[in-house]
Amino acid sequence: MPSYHMIDNKIIIQMHENICDTAAEILDSDLFNGIVTAAFQKLSRRNSILLDVFSRRDVGPQEIREFIETLKLLIKMPTAQARQASASADTLLRNVSHFNDLIEYLYNFWRSFDRFIITDQKQCQDCDKKPYRTFNLTIGHLTNLIRGMYRDIQENVTGQHPRIYRQVAAGGEVATIAVKQSVPLPPEYAELNKIPMIRQMLLYPPLILQPSMNKRTGRIEPVGESPIKGLTFHSADWLCYPAKVGELVILVYFHNAYAELGHSLCNLFEMASDEDLKRQPDGVYAYGVPPESLDRFKSGQVFYDDQQNNILVAAIPLKLEFGYFGYVKKMILTLHNVIMMKRGRLPFHGAMVRLILKGDIDRNLLFIGDTGAGKSETLEALRGIGGDVIQDLIIIADDMGSIQLESNGDVLGYGTEIGAFLRLDDLQPGYALGQIDRAIIMSANQVNARIIIPVTTFENIIKGQKIDFVLYANNYDGIDDDHPILERFKTPEAAMAVFREGTAMSKGTTTSTGLNHSYYANVFGPAQFKEMHEPLAKKYFEAFFNKNIFVGQMRSRLGLEGWERKGPEEAAKELLRVIQNKV
Repeated sequence: MPSYHMIDNKIIIQMHENICDTAAEILDSDLFNGIVTAAFQKLSRRNSILLDVFSRRDVGPQEIREFIETLKLLIKMPTAQARQASASADTLLRNVSHFNDLIEYLYNFWRSFDRFIITDQKQCQDCDKKPYRTFNLTIGHLTNLIRGMYRDIQENVTGQHPRIYRQVAAGGEVATIAVKQSVPLPPEYAELNKIPMIRQMLLYPPLILQPSMNKRTGRIEPVGESPIKGLTFHSADWLCYPAKVGELVILVYFHNAYAELGHSLCNLFEMASDEDLKRQPDGVYAYGVPPESLDRFKSGQVFYDDQQNNILVAAIPLKLEFGYFGYVKKMILTLHNVIMMKRGRLPFHGAMVRLILKGDIDRNLLFIGDTGAGKSETLEALRGIGGDVIQDLIIIADDMGSIQLESNGDVLGYGTEIGAFLRLDDLQPGYALGQIDRAIIMSANQVNARIIIPVTTFENIIKGQKIDFVLYANNYDGIDDDHPILERFKTPEAAMAVFREGTAMSKGTTTSTGLNHSYYANVFGPAQFKEMHEPLAKKYFEAFFNKNIFVGQMRSRLGLEGWERKGPEEAAKELLRVIQNKV
């Protein structure tokens, strides 16, 4: 059986050799012994009656050995024969119903973990060339083996066959094929090439994950030197997800303690191809470095613009408070935004869609605003109310992107992500349920519960679309004669004043509350480099007006109590009316 790490509510199984072929091999494995030990320790702490199967509730190694030996008998024979075959089995099986309850608890205890299987080149030289076969031999085989073992034992204990069979994912929930792949990195960062790189992944959605945090706080700060300088990375503790962030390649190295967050990137960013990895990446991000390695900086969320090597380098420490997906996503997008500004593009924090309506109406809409401002919610409302007139609604950017000014004056918009990281509370009723077969759900029982789902294709986000509407997502204003749902600005200066102020009512996605302000609603790069962003913003807003692009603000009222659903719906209706009337 392979090696494993048990970290909090996660089990990471690393396949260095062939997986178990039989149930008996599973029962003999270190992993199974570790699971039983952890399960019984949990029962002992609460003095559970389930341990009355044993002669004492303070279960030790001897009792665990006897329990496992009894299970070995029960995979082959019914209770009566097992009791005759072993004195310890005779004692443990004196109360069959009680023993069966313990088996059920143990099975559910195992399944309560987030379970990751990592296959490396030691086990399969060509595993990344035949991924389907590899996944069948690992996650598929293990699932069938564990589920079959559980059913055999339970049927032999009870003497009955179930009437209902539930095909739960009893093995791993996520399987990856990770290989040692040397990427052309500057010599200062060659240490990162020790870390296995994910080349294929298999999920069993929906994944219900419970990270250590459900909100993000603090600010990402630029620093004057590499935050990973001098660090040693132990390959057994790390994996790399090579993310395509728009046209960029950013290598995200994550510690096993953040396994559920690092693997979830597959629902948000396209995985880089072998061809992409032949060139130097645009950025590297180490998520989960030793906390003391960042003590020299004021912030725990830092990045460095290594101009000499033409690469951005980021790091966040391994601490419980950073165990939230927002820390993964926003750092990646910060690196993207800084690179885009350096290349003369204007980054945006917002959503962009191509809306095709009946009557040959084809418009590209860019909504700019902070998290929780109503961008995604208005788009979902638009999708719902416009069913009769909307032919296609194609997502170009869900959260972050960039704008490029062409030599002929055309203004094109680009995205970064193929997926969306959405608040469950603000979605239309039934939306999450309709997408659950592809979903990764986080913190489902808490405030700011989130869902990560694919929403578009990589081709859509990098194609480049002419922009027709640029709208600030205003979630805090009420509606009256002076504050219409959709308001068009008359000058670039008037528009920039609103966008620059970046006002939004917090929706609880970070630790801030109430009315907040952020420079261009984008603290992910522009706020740190205002001197670089401000002339770009002036240039692009003037280009918007020169091209007669509709620049205004849309009042969703998402931040006002009682308008969480109705506000985006009314905004969507007004937006649809304006587009149809070609105002």
